[in-house]
Amino acid sequence: MVVSSPEAIRRLFGYLEQPNFPPRYNVAPTQPIAVVRIAEGQRQFALLRWGLIPPWVKDPRAFSLLINARIESVNDKPAFRYAMRRRRCLVPADGFYEWKDEGGGRKRPYAVRPRDRAPVAFTGLWESWMGPNGEEMETAAIVTTAANRELAPLHDRMPVVLPPDAFEAWLDCRKVDAETATALCVPARDGLLEAYAVSLAVNRADNDGPELLEPAPAEPPSPAEADAGTSAERKKKPRIDERQGSLF
Repeated sequence: MVVSSPEAIRRLFGYLEQPNFPPRYNVAPTQPIAVVRIAEGQRQFALLRWGLIPPWVKDPRAFSLLINARIESVNDKPAFRYAMRRRRCLVPADGFYEWKDEGGGRKRPYAVRPRDRAPVAFTGLWESWMGPNGEEMETAAIVTTAANRELAPLHDRMPVVLPPDAFEAWLDCRKVDAETATALCVPARDGLLEAYAVSLAVNRADNDGPELLEPAPAEPPSPAEADAGTSAERKKKPRIDERQGSLF
């Protein structure tokens, strides 16, 4: 989710462009996400498709969506290895959603947000894919790490939240090698984020409004509620590579 003003995002990331984008409360895979990367020696704002496609893929329609990249394996997996060396980016965010397994096939959605409600940066990787007819598509994935102590009861993974003083090291692929950049990707410090239960409405990708961030009772949904909230989503939601973990 990105709900801060464009100017607040621009101040944090220091890019030259002045994009005017609306708040997004519920971003789904294959939709555009904002990223910040280095282009011609300067930070650049760009919109890329969420779901990384490596350049060697022949048919993106037959390739599993890579929405997340595990930091423990980014330097080994062919899908991420080159991007980790040459195409690192930052993903502006005001938080994310996670689903807690309540047992019995029931999952409760939670919003995870900075306690001070300021925007943050997730680490990301991006790639450029070119098709046989010259068509080109730029895509991105969010890098994840083990959950910190506070979020571990909710899920065992979380996006890497990078502090501002590490932005340049992550983005500068020419001067900072992949191994050094990997060391930056650690769980967020305890106390930075808070998690609270939200409505099952977030399960539907079509729902995208501030009401999604309103706290909801934390008790597990009934089977009927769970079915009502997820049946439509199962029909619409793109295939996700479960090996990478679904965080959003």
